[in-house]
Amino acid sequence: MLDPAPYHADIADGPGDARCLWVRTADARRLRLGVFDGAGARGTVLVLPGRTEYIEKYAPLAAEFGRRGYAAAALDWRGQGLSDRQLPGRPMVGHVRRFTNYQFDLAAMTEAAAALRLPRPWYMLAHSMGGAIGLRALCEGMGVAAAVFSAPMWDILLPPPAGRLRATVVAGAARLVGLADLPVPGTSRRNYLADAAFDGNALTTDRSTWDWMRTQIAAHPDLGLGGPSLLWLSEALLEVARLRAMPSPDVPCLTVMGTDETIVDPAAIRGRMGRWPRGSLSLYEGARHEIPMEAPVFRARFYDEVEALFAQYRR
Repeated sequence: MLDPAPYHADIADGPGDARCLWVRTADARRLRLGVFDGAGARGTVLVLPGRTEYIEKYAPLAAEFGRRGYAAAALDWRGQGLSDRQLPGRPMVGHVRRFTNYQFDLAAMTEAAAALRLPRPWYMLAHSMGGAIGLRALCEGMGVAAAVFSAPMWDILLPPPAGRLRATVVAGAARLVGLADLPVPGTSRRNYLADAAFDGNALTTDRSTWDWMRTQIAAHPDLGLGGPSLLWLSEALLEVARLRAMPSPDVPCLTVMGTDETIVDPAAIRGRMGRWPRGSLSLYEGARHEIPMEAPVFRARFYDEVEALFAQYRR
């Protein structure tokens, strides 16, 4: 199933060769895949977005990689973007039945990339929640020449220590009594970008990028996603605990993180990269959660570091 799917070029600011396709997972979920072919590309960047994100948000990233000689592909995970939502009647609640179900999504992406003959070698670029999905895939043998993680969700930053205990207990209890599809208390069913002010936001210090992302959601609200369900939180906490016990894969890796990170846990990132034999950690002083959507000085450094890694492992 590689039928044409909608692509909002009006908000994407991406390359002219962009297109979207429907793909189907092994458990029968319909997902939207974005493809940025890049004429004469010398490799393909497989982009694994974070929670609440969507393909159009990564179109400028694909355009930059295109200028540097790489094709790209990006995915709307199940439950977000234009892919199948998981809770009928409540599309704005982020939900998943098992966190490992995201592996079905990634498998559908790589199968489509192979069917489309996207140029090899393939590289992984995973942000936030995509970092947890990507790490498991690498640990289970996914073949890429190198991997880049941007503020990966290798643990979630919750108010210590009672906050983590409370979240775990509440999510687990809700699961037992059949209320796991309810939103996490205190979260909104509106997208963060629609409600938050630029001052003090957790994503970026760059006002122009912030305004651009808000414009995307305002123009196409169907791309947006609100807070997670209790089951999503429970599954995410279980997954990061399982990942913590896994050895680092034998894959060349660069991880980037802003020093003003407030969404994922910096300690978990430092700990993982401290035991990744072919991995390095690059810290961006003063940057926030989304390095690819940060101020131009941060973005330029990010693309240069990523390109240097990819060139080193161009096999």
